[in-house]
Amino acid sequence: MTNNLPPSVASLRGAVDLSSLVRPPAPPGAPAPAPGTGGHSLVVDATDASFTGILELSNTVPVVVELHGGVPTVSLTKLITEFGGKLLLARVDASTNPQLQQAFQAQVAPTVAAVVAGRPLALFEGELPEAEARQVFEQLLVLAAQNGVTGTVPVAPAEAAEPVEEPLPPLHQAGYDAIEAGDYPAAMTAYRTAIIQDPRDQLAVAGLAQVSLLHRLAGLSAGAIRDAAAAVPSDVDAQLAVADLDVSGGHLEDAFDRLLTLFPSLDVDGKNAVRTRMLEYFEVAGAEDPRVSAGRRRLTALLY
Repeated sequence: MTNNLPPSVASLRGAVDLSSLVRPPAPPGAPAPAPGTGGHSLVVDATDASFTGILELSNTVPVVVELHGGVPTVSLTKLITEFGGKLLLARVDASTNPQLQQAFQAQVAPTVAAVVAGRPLALFEGELPEAEARQVFEQLLVLAAQNGVTGTVPVAPAEAAEPVEEPLPPLHQAGYDAIEAGDYPAAMTAYRTAIIQDPRDQLAVAGLAQVSLLHRLAGLSAGAIRDAAAAVPSDVDAQLAVADLDVSGGHLEDAFDRLLTLFPSLDVDGKNAVRTRMLEYFEVAGAEDPRVSAGRRRLTALLY
């Protein structure tokens, strides 16, 4: 087992949780599932949009991440359950989640990694014999303990009733399902339709902003985006692309400063493009984020 950390994986830490506004929180008093697990299951399916919850959970319990090519490894799932909640398995379809595929540098299916206290660790590529994989996971538990991560996932008894989630409105559910499937255009259509039906639907507005960001970044290389922006600092589209990248990694101040510093030098069309994108970022991050308040004040000062 090796613990070398690909540089691109570090950007996952502090990433904006793009699932938090797409699916509303449980009503007050409802049972709270373990963060990022969708309940007490030891095996969960993770996506670009939901991986922040996995990072948070890795502060409590080591999370094994399997990046597969569409079909999860059955033997790996079985092995994780044998550890009785000391490990969690997050399965990722690399073909429909390009940000995680790139971040973990997954070139082979399956690629198996881990996250401990928010830090990624490379484990192995391909399928290992069960005995060898078990040894790797036992070493992972030792490493996790050395870093203070010794928790477990509470596994509910089989007969215990699962908490019932409040159903989403049909269009919101369609948008959420499309995001989970990696079909961002379909999700955007669902949220736009919801907004047309009710322009005051803030959940749909936020969902549209978030999935639009995911759609713009899908399949793109972070290095190419930054190189293009550095080559032509006055190119509005190139700077907007870098801002997208920063927001997706949780670096709101960097994105806001980049665009608002450029703003005074732009023509009317450029200013409109920056203003529109900034308003979208405010929806992505949420009004309660103090960085949004600061960015909104600065944008207002530039406009008036």
